[in-house]
Amino acid sequence: MTLVKDIYNYINSIAPYSEMEEWDNSGFILGDEEKTVSTVVMALDGTKAAADYAKSVEADLLLTHHPIIFNPVKKIIKGSAVYELINNDIAAMCAHTSFDKALGGINDNLAFLLGLKNTRKLENGYVVVGELDREMSIDDFAVLVGETLDCHGLRYTDTDKMIKTVAVGGGACGEFINDAMQNADCFVTSDLKYHEMLDASENGFAVINAGHFETENAPFLMLKEKLEKEFEEVEFIIAPVSNPVLEI
Repeated sequence: MTLVKDIYNYINSIAPYSEMEEWDNSGFILGDEEKTVSTVVMALDGTKAAADYAKSVEADLLLTHHPIIFNPVKKIIKGSAVYELINNDIAAMCAHTSFDKALGGINDNLAFLLGLKNTRKLENGYVVVGELDREMSIDDFAVLVGETLDCHGLRYTDTDKMIKTVAVGGGACGEFINDAMQNADCFVTSDLKYHEMLDASENGFAVINAGHFETENAPFLMLKEKLEKEFEEVEFIIAPVSNPVLEI
């Protein structure tokens, strides 16, 4: 028999919640820690669509990367994700910044998906740097990133330099762009502002703004394989949701 707290304890063992940022709200968020778990739904975000799907499959737990409750909640309205989870006795848990930084977490997984070898983590704890099997032009590498992460559109800066060493930071890692510039030929991340990309371009550095959802969704869902090995009696289901922020 697996309880909600057992899954919490396992995630805590591979991505310690003590390592989350002070502003974060990772961990057990709502429900009953003593609840027996037979079905877990996984999704990047605790959206209403994810909550509705969890309800439809009679899940016991919704496990997300981003916290379903992040800022103080002043009211809980019928139809909202939080309301629906509580009303249907579905617990909620997340692994956010602690999993970003963890060994085998978001950024290690992102590096793996992009085929990077000889990886290492920078001192900031988030950005992972590795090498491509062969040098590529920025145009070719941008295509590889887009196809690998299923991006429906991405932004990148042009450069004549060939790309061999790549830094990755899933989600909003723009604050680490200087670290990336000093350690790699290209930085794959998301949520970069225009002037951040302009400054990088002025310095002849390639950055690929591949999207917040795209740089974290697949890397987070790779946790499913580890969970299935640890909890063989539990069914882990990926919610059939896509990025609601569309690009063409």
